[in-house]
Amino acid sequence: MNQSVHTGKAPAAIGPYSQAIQTGSLLFVSGQLPIDPATGAFAGEDIAAQTRQSLTNIRSILEEAGCSCADVVKTTVLLADIADFGAMNEVYAEFFTEPFPARAAFAVKSLPKGALVEIEAVASK
Repeated sequence: MNQSVHTGKAPAAIGPYSQAIQTGSLLFVSGQLPIDPATGAFAGEDIAAQTRQSLTNIRSILEEAGCSCADVVKTTVLLADIADFGAMNEVYAEFFTEPFPARAAFAVKSLPKGALVEIEAVASK
């Protein structure tokens, strides 16, 4: 049975989707934009600040579901500019330790609201 996960510590969904869905031992966290849930605005204008906020949002959702970053098995990182890969990667390494989750990272033409990054995650309890 699928169960929706929601926390006020991450931005509300901006469309017809859940922050995360728990199904069995897997938690699928929707792509998180770098929106600060307290202000509704981007956490900053550079890739480091935006990556940190996207990952903070993911961590908040994970915690609501009883998980942590250590439970993440796969992430997908969408970048508005692949040149931001190195700076994103530095912040990403602050949230995950070995064994690191599997990951795909690629550039897209644009992201919602003009974000520089969006990150989704899959965790296993």
